[in-house]
Amino acid sequence: MCELNKLIPPSRLKSLALICTSATGLFAGYCLMNEDEQFYEKALIPLTHCFNPETAHNMAVMANKYRLIPKSPYKDPPSLKSKAWNLNFTNPIGMAAGFDKHGEAVENLHDIGFGFVEIGSVTPLPQPGNEKPRVFRLAENEAVINRYGFNSEGHQAVFERIKRLKDRNFQGVVGVNLGKNKTSADPIQDYVSGIQLFGPVADYLVINISSPNTPGLRDWQNKDQLEKLLTTLVQVRNELPGRKPPLLLKLAPDLTESQRKDIGKLVLQKKCRIDGLVISNTSIERGPELIGEHVNEAGGLSGRPISDLSTKMIQEMRNITKGEIPIIGVGGLSTGQDAFDKIKAGASLVQLYTAYVYHGPPRVTRIKKELDEALRKNGYNCVTEAIGSSQSKAQAKS
Repeated sequence: MCELNKLIPPSRLKSLALICTSATGLFAGYCLMNEDEQFYEKALIPLTHCFNPETAHNMAVMANKYRLIPKSPYKDPPSLKSKAWNLNFTNPIGMAAGFDKHGEAVENLHDIGFGFVEIGSVTPLPQPGNEKPRVFRLAENEAVINRYGFNSEGHQAVFERIKRLKDRNFQGVVGVNLGKNKTSADPIQDYVSGIQLFGPVADYLVINISSPNTPGLRDWQNKDQLEKLLTTLVQVRNELPGRKPPLLLKLAPDLTESQRKDIGKLVLQKKCRIDGLVISNTSIERGPELIGEHVNEAGGLSGRPISDLSTKMIQEMRNITKGEIPIIGVGGLSTGQDAFDKIKAGASLVQLYTAYVYHGPPRVTRIKKELDEALRKNGYNCVTEAIGSSQSKAQAKS
């Protein structure tokens, strides 16, 4: 350094450092503004993955919270416009629950191109969730295993955040995913209080009884318990003053065939008649294709390995419910073809999360472009025309 000082005065070194820093900042800003996939894939994502997965997750939420990610320049084409439950979506690609757990990043997520955002899961009382570490990457499989355990700031904090958002005349679609407290003595009341509190501010509500990370939660998917739960929750929702938000049920991909049939028949009954299904949550199954030191970690698996599992379940549940219950398809969605396959299987809307972890915001635009191309290539003018078309073609052949 002393030799360098002899050749270049300190004042010049400072100027050179400033120029280099400014140039780097300008280049990064240009790449961000233009949704440069290579910049994310080769630089930004690898940088964030130097941190442990939960820290990286929190950093991504903060980047959205403070609106550090520029608004996407991509304009959604008319072919991607969707409608469900009298809600209008500029495109059918949503951010799944689990990313923005506390409703902090909604506006920026809409800015970068999501057609809707589902926040949560939110529990009545604040709770820390499970012990750390509780999130693990399976990079070779573009997958994640998590056992967060509904870490939540609680109903009131999230409600006030969403109410402020709505009071600012925010026009995007926001769903609220409801969970129960780990030590709750009355799980049904946990969901009742969520419906009553968030009903006036949420565009739709999701009853999450399918996370594998809260002991006993998945038992509520069994026929008798589910009938008791849905009978109460549908009645509570119907008794809300004013607008009645759509009530959706999120299911696990690990349900047996008989459980799926029981649920499908149950949700068609008037007293249990919900407005939609979210298919699917994370999986506790571990296939032979999984690679890495964290394969056997406890928790729910998300990402590419559960893509086909999710798509098949969407088609099965659409068949069981006779196409009468709209479905949000989620699980391993990473490309426009994935979105198209889930829509053809019967999904009215789709969601992603893990693909965002591995590819960043530009992936949202890429999926939309590819979905638009797939629709046109297959002779569809819009998303609505393609919903359940795989089933229709199969019936026509038979």
